[in-house]
Amino acid sequence: MSLPKDPFMLLSYVNTQLRDNFPSLSELCASLGVNEEDIAGTLANAGYTYDEDLNRFTAGH
Repeated sequence: MSLPKDPFMLLSYVNTQLRDNFPSLSELCASLGVNEEDIAGTLANAGYTYDEDLNRFTAGH
């Protein structure tokens, strides 16, 4: 599967997957065969960071 290129579509997709199917970003990335740093970097450029305690990307951290 190809991940969305638009950062806000990516944010929505990743956070939904984290909420519904995966206990961590690393497990999501391993399952999809994608690089964790690529996702985190794309979302960081849009102003979002991964919060391990919440298991989602949030703004303003």
